[in-house]
Amino acid sequence: MAQATYGICCLNRLKLMFKGGIMLQASEIQKRFTHLQQTVSEASRICHSDATLPKDLMSWMDELDKECQSATRVMSSRDEDRIRQCVDDLERIGDRAERACEQAGSLDAKVKDAVSSMHTELSDLKRQLH
Repeated sequence: MAQATYGICCLNRLKLMFKGGIMLQASEIQKRFTHLQQTVSEASRICHSDATLPKDLMSWMDELDKECQSATRVMSSRDEDRIRQCVDDLERIGDRAERACEQAGSLDAKVKDAVSSMHTELSDLKRQLH
């Protein structure tokens, strides 16, 4: 009985998330989210450095940067449903930013790469949480 209780406690402490055949520990989710925040901030910085960037792309990047910063509380809550919803919301904004980037036509390659990289990270995290 003591071993069973110990096993349950260990599982609760690890708080594994099991989605799409991939298990992510809460610490791994936090690590991935921290990296995502850095990627979004970098993409936003690159976008802001280009004065010719379309306003809609800049607007989506600003919104994503702001939402990503405010999502920190949700990500540290370890509430699986809230985390999934938060990542879903961020990915929707990332989709819009990527679409705006594609529709803009000729943009600096650094901008396109930064937006694409940011969107790929968001999509990968979402896929692993669902």
